[in-house]
Amino acid sequence: MIYGAECWPAKKKHTNKINVAEMRMLRWMCGYTRKDRMRNEYIRKKVGVAPIEDKLRESRLRWFGHLNRRPIEAPVRKIEYWILPMYKEEEGDQRRHGKKL
Repeated sequence: MIYGAECWPAKKKHTNKINVAEMRMLRWMCGYTRKDRMRNEYIRKKVGVAPIEDKLRESRLRWFGHLNRRPIEAPVRKIEYWILPMYKEEEGDQRRHGKKL
């Protein structure tokens, strides 16, 4: 369900939909329905799974670690050092320190 989630733009509505789908599957596995009014925490504990939000965060952090370990010559890392012509390094530093241009 979360294959490739490390590259998704994680919005709250997407996370919520994944969470709803996961809970439907877990309820189905346990034999419960919404009418049984069982708490999500109880169902998660019974099945022994972590919340999907934690798994999404874990996969994003793992991917970030992979990217940081890449050599600086790698195409995915080169973008970190692009200097856009309209934003010069000195101007950005002055703005951060509160100086006028």
